[in-house]
Amino acid sequence: MAYTPVELRHVRFKRGLLGYVPIVVDRTIEEVVESFETVWRERADYADRIEQLEADLKRHRELETLLRSTLTTAEHAAHELKDHARREAALVLEEAHAEARRITRDALAERERLGAETHRIKALLGAALDAVDDADRDAEGQPRAEAA
Repeated sequence: MAYTPVELRHVRFKRGLLGYVPIVVDRTIEEVVESFETVWRERADYADRIEQLEADLKRHRELETLLRSTLTTAEHAAHELKDHARREAALVLEEAHAEARRITRDALAERERLGAETHRIKALLGAALDAVDDADRDAEGQPRAEAA
């Protein structure tokens, strides 16, 4: 039987002629020793468990610190990547606008060149038609014998 401290304070032994009855005292002491041993082992087990839990807690705190650091680093890297991507996109867009302006300038220059070429060809065709008309008029004024 396990004794509590309060129960031990209230244990009373029967007295015999020569004092306490040794068998009852010995049995009570044995029960107290067993109870004390049980409590002592449980206390040692609890101390070991506490030590293990404290080590686990320390490990978890270190892991938490590492995770926080990793998260902070990842967030920082993500912000840097976003900023880099924005700058890269702005550069690509700027280059695309410059290329579009160049293509537009080239197209306008080509249009002007083609317009001038068209004008020149029209002038040549007009001159050729005038020459044909003049030749037709000259041929109409001449006798038909030459035509046959």
